[in-house]
Amino acid sequence: MNKELLEKTLLYIQDIFQNDYSGHDYYHSIRVYKLATSICKGENADLEIVQLAALLHDVDDYKLFGGNVGTTSKAEAFLKNNEIADAKIKAICDIIASISFKGTDTKVPESFEGKIVQDADRLDAIGAIGIARTFAYGGSKNRSMHIPNEKPKEDMDEEEYIKSEGTTINHFYEKLLKLKALMNTATAKEMAESRHRYMENFLDEFFSEWDGVL
Repeated sequence: MNKELLEKTLLYIQDIFQNDYSGHDYYHSIRVYKLATSICKGENADLEIVQLAALLHDVDDYKLFGGNVGTTSKAEAFLKNNEIADAKIKAICDIIASISFKGTDTKVPESFEGKIVQDADRLDAIGAIGIARTFAYGGSKNRSMHIPNEKPKEDMDEEEYIKSEGTTINHFYEKLLKLKALMNTATAKEMAESRHRYMENFLDEFFSEWDGVL
């Protein structure tokens, strides 16, 4: 991506996410961009498509802005305003529409570029940052941190997952702990190992402290 387009894209997403406190802020998009760029190195993929899809992947997110799942209207308008070729716009918007976790209805993007961006987004959902983002999101939605007798719903379809208002701890079992096995690229699979272990260790410590174990 050329420097001018990168600067315009950064300013665009900074404006959109400047008041986000749900863990989907500007810096989340920057981390996904950096992770996707790193995964893309040495791979036969279109770097500009990967980078633009990574930076714009949340600008139409239904969880943040309402609307329908898979909508890409803001991303498409931005890309058209910046004279991106129609074929690239379609490729980028197809990625944005297909990377989200949707329970048992989760899809794998058709393009290799999409697989890279999906992996980058998932990597930022696990590990230390993933833990912090999960509690930030739960707090922003007024969700309980943990209710001991409330069991996770681990096999929700898309509709059930979207409507779910479960606890933050249950979200680890409903989504986060599943992501390691869903990585697409060898690089992401390797990176996910340590982040997954970090979450498992965190949960062990969380439950010990919750139960008052010395």
